[in-house]
Amino acid sequence: MGNSTHASAAGPVDFVAEQNSEEFQKLRKSHRNFVFPVAIGFLVWYFAYVLLAAYAHDFMSIKVWGNFNVGLILGLLQFVTTFGITTWYVTYANRKLDPQAAVIRERLEKQIDSANKTKEEV
Repeated sequence: MGNSTHASAAGPVDFVAEQNSEEFQKLRKSHRNFVFPVAIGFLVWYFAYVLLAAYAHDFMSIKVWGNFNVGLILGLLQFVTTFGITTWYVTYANRKLDPQAAVIRERLEKQIDSANKTKEEV
């Protein structure tokens, strides 16, 4: 079979052609435009917290309210940030990524259905 790009040789769907399609490239770009900046921002925030905890003991031990100090509050904000990013991503995916993926999925399902009908006729 080799590296044929014909759908009939590999099955009902030519995945290489699909990967190179304009819609798939747009979906990848939309995904990357969200994920990379947010991941970099979160990692900067996370490592800043770790570095502060390791080297800025006086700053992290400043009492803010009762027994709550800056270190504890920043540590808890790590969890808040994680849940916030998750919520943000789900909203983004529902609004922007899922509609793009649905177009691709429908096209692939039509190709599979068409191939299955052709097989049944033979």
